[in-house]
Amino acid sequence: MTATVDPRLLTTSADDQASQWRLIWIAFRRHRLAMTGAIIVLTLYFIGAFAEFLAPFDPNASSSKDIYHPPQMLRLIDVDANGDWALRLHVESMRAQRDKFTLETKFVPDPSAKVYVSFFGKGDSYKLWGLIPMERHLIAPAKPGERFYLLGADRLGRDMLSRIIHGTRVSMSIGLIGVSLSLMLGLILGGISGYYGGLIDMAVQRVVELILSLPTIPLWLGLSAALPQTWSPLQRYFAITVILSLVAWTELARVVRGRFLALRNEDFVIAARLDGGSTRRIIFRHMMPSMMSHIIAAVTLAIPVMIIAETSLSFLGLGLMPPTISWGVLLKEAQNIRSIAQAPWLFAPGAAVCLAVLSLNFLGDGLRDAADPYVQDSR
Repeated sequence: MTATVDPRLLTTSADDQASQWRLIWIAFRRHRLAMTGAIIVLTLYFIGAFAEFLAPFDPNASSSKDIYHPPQMLRLIDVDANGDWALRLHVESMRAQRDKFTLETKFVPDPSAKVYVSFFGKGDSYKLWGLIPMERHLIAPAKPGERFYLLGADRLGRDMLSRIIHGTRVSMSIGLIGVSLSLMLGLILGGISGYYGGLIDMAVQRVVELILSLPTIPLWLGLSAALPQTWSPLQRYFAITVILSLVAWTELARVVRGRFLALRNEDFVIAARLDGGSTRRIIFRHMMPSMMSHIIAAVTLAIPVMIIAETSLSFLGLGLMPPTISWGVLLKEAQNIRSIAQAPWLFAPGAAVCLAVLSLNFLGDGLRDAADPYVQDSR
């Protein structure tokens, strides 16, 4: 009598044949909050990359008659005076009116006048990425010279939507560039400290402890205040990025050092060393992949910290300065009683900061769980 074997037992699933990165992607897709966070983060970076095209107007173009202009709503159905309607994107115009008793300027709807909006229309000229001269915008007024304010205007009559879009580029990139620098410092110094140990480990850890013993916010304030006021906005931008990186690398260095101390005596590391593997190969080929989840978690959680740090410094007047546009600079311009009482839309950059930080945190949690082999085994 011959035994029969179920053919399903002889086949392997796609998960069993997949590489490590594919397994991470499969586990990451099951995390709904992480996927949502990833989509939002990618959208924010896309907005930052194409800010000139996506912004309806020049972010520095002002209009004295539109100071503190309230937000307008995009409408699709256009009804004329005869009652006929058509599908045409537009906003209802608003005119300024002064109150007879309080002398307060208020904007009231003017149904008789409309501003029609067109996709890929011509507007303010710009250079995409500072290289390609263009005039097309994603949305623009159908007639040149007209303006609309989907998120209102500020104290100089500048379009807040355009300024928030341009601020996305600076605020999101400063976190990405800063984390890249701190990641490089943390991996190099933390890896050297944990792999070699001895006097090198002692020297690196004393430097880490010295930086960690300093209060973070006063340190940032002091270093930012030491920057020359004569520097250009671009110089201040890179200086703030470097300052944030020099402070933020210590936590990652301690994590990397601890993992290296635990892994350097493992069997696979000793076998690779006895097999004649170089130090570089042992570190990057054998040790780094085993701590990928820790590195991913540290990096993704460090980006929102840097975004908040830049926003806080700029809000206090010690970070980026106008004419540079960032979320922190926009919030600094809104710290007055009139903005709170009459122009709450000026706090929209704060909502952008919250959205970016929450999305990055969800993304980091999902990547950490997907890259952690113990979490995958428990599932």
